[in-house]
Amino acid sequence: MRCSFALTTLAALASSALARVYFEETFSSPESIDNFKPSKVRDDIGSIKVSNGKWYGSEEHAAGLQLVDDARFYAYAAKLKRPFNSKGKDFIVQFTVKYEQDIDCGGAYLKLLPPTLEPEKFDGDSEYEIMFGPDICGSTNRRVHAIINYNNTNNQIEKVIQPRGDQLSHQYTFWIRADKTFEIRIDNKVQEEGKIEDFWKVLPDKQVPDPDAKKPEDWVDGPAMIEDPEDKKPEDWVDGPATLPDPDAKKPEDWDDDMDGDWEAPVIANPDYKGEWKPRSIKNPEYKGEWTAPLVDNPDYDEDEDLAVFNVGYVGLDIWTVKAGTIFSNILITDDFDYASQFGNTTWAENVEGEIAAKKAIDDEEAKKLEEERKAKEAEKEEEKANDKDKADELEGDDEVVEKRDGDDELEDKPADEEDKTVKEEDMEGVAEEDTESDLVEDVKEEAEEKEEAQEADEKDEEDEKIAAKKARDEEKAAKRAAAKEAAEKAKQAAKEAAEAARKAEEAAAEAEKEDEKYDAHDEL
Repeated sequence: MRCSFALTTLAALASSALARVYFEETFSSPESIDNFKPSKVRDDIGSIKVSNGKWYGSEEHAAGLQLVDDARFYAYAAKLKRPFNSKGKDFIVQFTVKYEQDIDCGGAYLKLLPPTLEPEKFDGDSEYEIMFGPDICGSTNRRVHAIINYNNTNNQIEKVIQPRGDQLSHQYTFWIRADKTFEIRIDNKVQEEGKIEDFWKVLPDKQVPDPDAKKPEDWVDGPAMIEDPEDKKPEDWVDGPATLPDPDAKKPEDWDDDMDGDWEAPVIANPDYKGEWKPRSIKNPEYKGEWTAPLVDNPDYDEDEDLAVFNVGYVGLDIWTVKAGTIFSNILITDDFDYASQFGNTTWAENVEGEIAAKKAIDDEEAKKLEEERKAKEAEKEEEKANDKDKADELEGDDEVVEKRDGDDELEDKPADEEDKTVKEEDMEGVAEEDTESDLVEDVKEEAEEKEEAQEADEKDEEDEKIAAKKARDEEKAAKRAAAKEAAEKAKQAAKEAAEAARKAEEAAAEAEKEDEKYDAHDEL
């Protein structure tokens, strides 16, 4: 067992030693972003920076190239360590993408460019060998691009592979083998695999319909179903009419044929009606299906040994995004899939759970903050309701003051003897109240003197402040009472004026009535 393990380890080391890495960028160094040179074709391209993002599983492997500006084009290219011609070799491009901004519309793919590229002239029309990675815009326009250039023509994979659109890091891998097969993986899970010529329309079909073949004269290509010639309509089948006159209806007694026309009974559905009878359908015994010409070898087909050969010298970003924040990292171009797997495990897979936990902690904190804000707003609303209730209670108290003032005005209108009686009763009550108030004043003074002896100097100051506040409240209440009294007096005056106007209106009406009587008497004469 130990010997077997040792041999396996040596084999793995030997494989890694033979692997060639043409580009590897983890952005662990702040200066690494300088390798990505901006295009000079346009002067409004978005800015990029090195960033760990807001959440990550491992700070050591968190850094990446982040898009900074919203609603911008990005055009940057970085040179490979050495040009990569994949003839006779596997070709692997792998990288991670994190849509930290909760993507709405934006690309996150890479372009692998030929060694002849001039970075300062790089734009969307520049020739490229491979374009690979996610592209999302809305909920329906979403796919992983896998475009290969063959004979100077860009060919998109025919199958639509769905990208990952959440806010976590995801690893995208495109493995093109020397035997012209491929795999596309997301997070180490195979999404599509097979032969290149079966997924991209790059070569003519191996077989085509025989152009000399003709459909046999006795070939029946339709219909697939026919009516059963032995099926007969049942004798009790009622196929019409669908409606009939209501046998229970009677002409109304007041129906006049001359005036109303000929009476007809209302129509009802025929209870025995079953619809139009049709024979049941059976399979056509002579039907052979749609005729197609047999396939023959395509004379134009020529298997290309260089179908999986690519010549790459640069890796580029040529994308548009509405909302910035996308982070690219762990970009790798190599000819060894085992090395790519090991690299991906170290830089991405081993940090997935930590990143998920970090994202959840931030989400929980934001949810807690939102809940606190919601509760604070509810408390503020409750406080406003309480204040509104206090104001309503104060207004109700002012109404009671107005009612009391109206009562005092009514006393002024009483007869003299009754008024004298009321005054005497009030005088008696006033004497009693004065005696009571006198006693209360003495008690309060005694209690105040006792408190003043026990209280400290600071307590006396506090008492003075309370007295001042009470005085202010009393003055405010007095002002409200005065305003209420003034409003009551104005209302009383308005009522008097209204009564006077009504009286004058009555007099005018009476005068008019007298004038009418005069005219009536004149008419009688």
